[in-house]
Amino acid sequence: MPTEKKISSASDCINSMVEGSELKKVRSNSRIYHRYFLLDADMQSLRWEPSKKDSEKAKIDIKSIKEVRTGKNTDIFRSNGISDQISEDCAFSVIYGENYESLDLVANSADVANIWVTGLRYLISYGKHTLDMLESSQDNMRTSWVSQMFSEIDVDNLGHITLCNAVQCIRNLNPGLKTSKIELKFKELHKSKDKAGTEVTKEEFIEVFHELCTRPEIYFLLVQFSSNKEFLDTKDLMMFLEAEQGVAHINEEVSLEIIHKYEPSKEGQEKGWLSIDGFTNYLMSPDCYIFDPEHKKVCQDMKQPLSHYFINSSHNTYLIEDQFRGPSDITGYIRALKMGCRSVELDVWDGPDNEPVIYTGHTMTSQIVFRSVIDIINKYAFFASEYPLILCLENHCSIKQQKVMVQHMKKILGDKLYTTSPNVEESYLPSPDVLKGKILIKAKKLSSNCSGLEGDVTDEDEGAEMSQRMGKENVEQPNSVPVKRFQLCKELSELVSICKSVQFKEFQVSFQVQKYWEVCSFNEVLASKYANENPGDFVNYNKRFLARVFPSPMRIDSSNMNPQDFWKCGCQIVAMNFQTPGLMMDLNIGWFRQNGNCGYVLRPAIMREEVSFFSANTKDSVPGVSPQLLHIKIISGQNFPKPKGSGAKGDVVDPYVYVEIHGIPADCAEQRTKTVNQNGDAPIFDESFEFQINLPELAMVRFVVLDDDYIGDEFIGQYTIPFECLQTGYRHVPLQSLTGEVLAHASLFVHVAITNRRGGGKPHKRGLSVRKGKKSREYASLRTLWIKTVDEVFKNAQPPIRDATDLRENMQNAVVSFKELCGLSSVANLMQCMLAVSPRFLGPDNTPLVVLNLSEQYPTMELQGIVPEVLKKIVTTYDMMIQSLKALIENADAVYEKIVHCQKAAMEFHEHLHSIGTKEGLKERKLQKAVESFTWNITILKGQADLLKYAKNETLENLKQIHFAAVSCGLNKPGTENAEVQKPRRSLEVIPEKANDETGE
Repeated sequence: MPTEKKISSASDCINSMVEGSELKKVRSNSRIYHRYFLLDADMQSLRWEPSKKDSEKAKIDIKSIKEVRTGKNTDIFRSNGISDQISEDCAFSVIYGENYESLDLVANSADVANIWVTGLRYLISYGKHTLDMLESSQDNMRTSWVSQMFSEIDVDNLGHITLCNAVQCIRNLNPGLKTSKIELKFKELHKSKDKAGTEVTKEEFIEVFHELCTRPEIYFLLVQFSSNKEFLDTKDLMMFLEAEQGVAHINEEVSLEIIHKYEPSKEGQEKGWLSIDGFTNYLMSPDCYIFDPEHKKVCQDMKQPLSHYFINSSHNTYLIEDQFRGPSDITGYIRALKMGCRSVELDVWDGPDNEPVIYTGHTMTSQIVFRSVIDIINKYAFFASEYPLILCLENHCSIKQQKVMVQHMKKILGDKLYTTSPNVEESYLPSPDVLKGKILIKAKKLSSNCSGLEGDVTDEDEGAEMSQRMGKENVEQPNSVPVKRFQLCKELSELVSICKSVQFKEFQVSFQVQKYWEVCSFNEVLASKYANENPGDFVNYNKRFLARVFPSPMRIDSSNMNPQDFWKCGCQIVAMNFQTPGLMMDLNIGWFRQNGNCGYVLRPAIMREEVSFFSANTKDSVPGVSPQLLHIKIISGQNFPKPKGSGAKGDVVDPYVYVEIHGIPADCAEQRTKTVNQNGDAPIFDESFEFQINLPELAMVRFVVLDDDYIGDEFIGQYTIPFECLQTGYRHVPLQSLTGEVLAHASLFVHVAITNRRGGGKPHKRGLSVRKGKKSREYASLRTLWIKTVDEVFKNAQPPIRDATDLRENMQNAVVSFKELCGLSSVANLMQCMLAVSPRFLGPDNTPLVVLNLSEQYPTMELQGIVPEVLKKIVTTYDMMIQSLKALIENADAVYEKIVHCQKAAMEFHEHLHSIGTKEGLKERKLQKAVESFTWNITILKGQADLLKYAKNETLENLKQIHFAAVSCGLNKPGTENAEVQKPRRSLEVIPEKANDETGE
């Protein structure tokens, strides 16, 4: 099939089908046949050759086709032994005949599959009149609009315009197009017509516009929802927004607002029609970006203790290059604070004229005056965020200059300084909400019973360590000074309140003696050691105390460590070299976008709760957390720039895309698309990937576009986004440069679906279900403590855990069975299922064979006379699904209460678990193991109750989708369309943390 010409209409699809293409015909028992398929010129039949059958039998009448399914969604595809080797995006099936037989086909590319699916669907709707219909009024709206633009330029009504004006007009409509490409297209058209001169006629203008400004992948999407029209009306758009984009509270007024905002033609705006150009404008707008706009503002609970948040942190903030010879500059502070950084570093030393200076000691970095830095901090401290700013003060000054530091800070920062003494009766730090607008000083502090302190160089004196290592290279070190003891003045000590710097010894000592207002700093090497050898202790330590991790002093090039290595342990302050771009800073910048870029991100509950089991190095699923399946389809790219510094290949770009998952070790993964040769303007990838995400709250997705080059692949652009910020549906991903700037007009077009998702407090995000094979059911296991009284309580929890699992999985399996009968994959939602089966429920005269009675909470399907067996099977499967939804909704509360009761009863033993275990004869390691098993069991109970709660919410959402789809398709029983979906009697509450909490009622 010719692929040079871009598909921009249904008639292009029909013409391509008449020419024919090679497709693979899939049969049962892993049999695959290569055949040439084509559409008869009279558009009455679909034929294939060669065939052992009589030529009259190797065909399917168009009028016998019931539907065309995309993907591997028939019994033959599912049972075929080599189904895993077949691309979901290249597969499609033609369902035909009274018995709903399937012709299962695989195209050589997703583009070819889309052509056949689109063309066949048009033929089903319009038969042999398809082309006549297409050539009549359907596409006139677009042509009229383009003609009008031409006429506005052709003011003298000459019938032609200059090439320059034609190019400029098209570029104004599509700013991402290169001028040279538009000019070339006109010149190629003129050459094909042997035309002299450069004037452009109306017909030529329209042809080039169609060729350059139609994105086939968006056209194919439009016709899926347009009831085979060349535009979307308000109801089509409503269905797309609700079913695909997961937008809540949609009505025709919302659809009209979108049409009026994005439809370029006046006719479309007046009639409420969204053309391919309007639809493209909408999909490329910020409204359809992949990042959830809810996260552009502060959306997390900011009333938790400070230690419960990750804090955006900068290392050696004053440096703008490397940390051995690089210059220091106040712009480093401006940049960091404007980027939402909430912890900056000031390495302060004695300076000339009794003015302290900032630089990295014992190195050749330049110096900046301390006072000027405090001035800048005062100006920009709350430029990007109102939440507290931490000044990490590395003090190397004499008593005399320490007093100057105090004077500057008090005079310049004034009331912004937080100097309130910590409350010894409290157990946790104040919240970011309480500390709004305040600046905290993190530094060493005098003991309460002395007026002066002598001690060794600070534990973060990186310059001294770097100098010692670099000394081997005989480098001249003019700033090098010997390590010495220093004194701390009382006035500076009094500025330190809840961020007192102390030396870390070991976890067990810290658990017993460290105060909640004391902060330990860890060299990256030491922190990595603890993360690998004591992951559980590190997580538990960070539940109460702030931990700061700073890069190894040996990173003299100011390279960055991977912040995820320490976030997974709960470390709050992971200090990054903001001046060094690359993957690690991409992760840091992307991560802190998720809460309005305020510099604070609430850590996962499993890292905050006093009694919860989590190991940072887990390579399996997390106890009590349901894994999520992330389905990403990379559809296409737009306007990729040449990699910076590349010149060997001229303007040619051979792009491919990496999708990376960053998170706990169990989640880290990457997949790549094929390379699209010599196309950086509009490459089509059409490749789908699936990732299991075991701890969604700590996962990030990174899209990276590279130029495939035999010398070394070169970076084009990237985008990094927290998993929790993903919007499902069809989305554009705005690409960024290596240094974080937005690349003008460069983007990826993707489809995102998340299955088995909790929903995270966003009911409009659909929580879909996936069946995990037909093996024996696995139930969450509780561990034995060998403490009889406690084990008895956990033993009572096993039956409700089994009941909860059965309710959830029975519902999920029944939903997936219904999806399969509807001809859809597990990624689909129930609204899409109802839309898919609705045409089958209509008889020859368009009277419904099946209607839905919406008068009750659980919609039932009612047969309207005699129906084919295949429809009876759908109705039966639907009834079974509804019964499983009903069972879950009606039993979830009681099962939930039993699990909560067991959790409360077990928590009664928590405070005295050590003494109870000792009385039972447990010692040292066995006692420690019992405590760990107790924490594991509590985590399992919380998790199982949460999963049941989310399953109930998902089930209620499923019922709403069925109701909405039935009304939209006109399949509701007359008189029941206004019935409300009943609300549950009461919602399930969060499991209490303490045994004496009453919040579970």
